[in-house]
Amino acid sequence: MSNTKSTRDLTDAELEKVAGQFRLLSEPMRLKILQALCVKPLTVGEIVAATGATQSNVSKHLSLLASASLIKRNKDGQFVYYGISNPLTLKLCELVHKELLNQ
Repeated sequence: MSNTKSTRDLTDAELEKVAGQFRLLSEPMRLKILQALCVKPLTVGEIVAATGATQSNVSKHLSLLASASLIKRNKDGQFVYYGISNPLTLKLCELVHKELLNQ
């Protein structure tokens, strides 16, 4: 998957996991949510305000992103804050964005 040969090829199961991550990132609203979360953890209401989506739509996408461990949930009193769990996800989005700007 890069120009240099890794120590081994990925198994079919590993390739399926990689494909699943890319499928999750292929939805523009999920990218918009991740973009909002890259600054700081936010509540659902704050994410709704940042994205302009409905609460039910945001909640659906948050659930999918959390189940794939791309974001994490932290409860603070009566609020639940969502944040990026893996900085590599943001790095990947930054790399794609940078490449698009260079085209």
